[in-house]
Amino acid sequence: MPRNAIIFHGTGGNPDVVWLPWLGRRLTERGYAVQIPHYPDINVEPIATFLPKVLANHRFDEHTVLVGHSGGAALLLALLEHINVTVPQAILVAGYCTQPNASDEPVLQEQYDWAAIKAHVRDLYFINSRADPYGCDDKQGRTMFERLGGTQIVRDDGHFGDYDQPYDTFELLDKLID
Repeated sequence: MPRNAIIFHGTGGNPDVVWLPWLGRRLTERGYAVQIPHYPDINVEPIATFLPKVLANHRFDEHTVLVGHSGGAALLLALLEHINVTVPQAILVAGYCTQPNASDEPVLQEQYDWAAIKAHVRDLYFINSRADPYGCDDKQGRTMFERLGGTQIVRDDGHFGDYDQPYDTFELLDKLID
C-alpha cells in the first residue's frame, strides 16, 4: 500500500523553511508520497474556519503520517480530532495545546475532545524543548502527553528551527517515522 506523509509548517512559515524540505526528500526516498502544503493563514485565521479548508485539501487514511511544527503541530490536534480514520503516526514538534505566550493563537480550539484525538492516531510523539523561546516547551508537551499518551521526547534545541535558528536536518524525525 502507498504510504503518505503530510508535513505542516508553523506560524509564518512555508514549505521551504527549516527541516521541512529535508524531511520531505528523506521520506520520498523511502517511498512516501509527501505533501508539504503552504498555509499562510495558519494561526492567523480562526481554527473554526481554517480547519475545514485543510480537511478538504488533503486525503487522510490509514497510511497517512502527519508531522507538524509549532503552529502546524497545534493544527494536528484539531485535524486528529476531526478526521474519520485512524492514522498510523503523528509527530508534533514544538507543539502546544494551550496558550504558550502572550500572542494570539487562533490555531487553538477552546477545548479538545481528547478521546477522539487519541482514537484517530496509533502512534503519537511530542518533541519539545526545555529552551523554546515561544513557550512551546516541554511543559506543553507534557500536558498533551498526559491527556493522550504516546511518547514525549524532551530536548534542549530551542524551537527546532526558526528565523534565527538554522535547523536544516532533523535526524530524529527520520528515525521515528515508520
